[in-house]
Amino acid sequence: METCVKIRELKNTIEFTNNGELSFFFVGTGSAFSKKNFQTNVLIVKGSEHILIDCGTLCPYAFFTYNSSVTSVKNVLITHSHADHIGGLEEIALMGRYTSKIRPKMVITDYYKKILWNQSLQGGCSYGEYSDGGYMQFEDYFEQIKPKLISNTPRPLYEVNIGSMNIKIFRTKHIPDNACSWRKSFYSEGILVDNRILFPSDTRFDRELLDWMCSTYNIEYIFHDCQFYTGGVHASYDELKTLPADMKKRMYLCHYGDNYEKFDSVKDGFAGFTRRGVYYDFGKDVLQ
Repeated sequence: METCVKIRELKNTIEFTNNGELSFFFVGTGSAFSKKNFQTNVLIVKGSEHILIDCGTLCPYAFFTYNSSVTSVKNVLITHSHADHIGGLEEIALMGRYTSKIRPKMVITDYYKKILWNQSLQGGCSYGEYSDGGYMQFEDYFEQIKPKLISNTPRPLYEVNIGSMNIKIFRTKHIPDNACSWRKSFYSEGILVDNRILFPSDTRFDRELLDWMCSTYNIEYIFHDCQFYTGGVHASYDELKTLPADMKKRMYLCHYGDNYEKFDSVKDGFAGFTRRGVYYDFGKDVLQ
């Protein structure tokens, strides 16, 4: 069953709870180097629970402009290790340990936890304290929530529940641009929320992924990254224009460059460009 999305303006501060409907609040909608729309990070809220998907370099400042603070974030999921997706994560870690005294929960596999800590977070977080014969570890800052592997075909599919919110996690093919498959790509992942809303995060054009998701689940809306030239490490606007009309009309474009106003996404068959600082409310439909 397809539902209509309701776009609702932010009133004062960011809401971390609601009346039980599924809601996406895009903290930012821009590309990695956007100067107008922050970076594409999204807070998903349902009932008494929330989860922040990615925390880029500009994310803590973006929260500030919405009269809010990243110290309010209690659950986080990181899709991959580029700075526009993890650049603000160190602030969450340090503020949690030394200011709020609360360890946020992070949905992460053991495999990616090792990559994220050893290759990105360790340098700024590990050496602040020394005790019991060693420096600090991931667990000193975050409580790990391990998603459960539920399928290996056509690519690994993990699942986790945050309150009444169901999140499925799958691999994407983001970088390098010459990698022929997700198996050869840098670790990156996308999510499906309540079997309804698809957010691939960062990926090259991947028709196989979209066909798999849309044929398996009743996808109501898709928030898809977009760049305005073909070639590179994101799906291009021209590539996405080749998708079936029924898929495009349910697709909001995000992670776009600052020149997005030159394009008429609605005229080209899309639902539109995702707006930052507003709520996308999808109602209370039960998990399919």
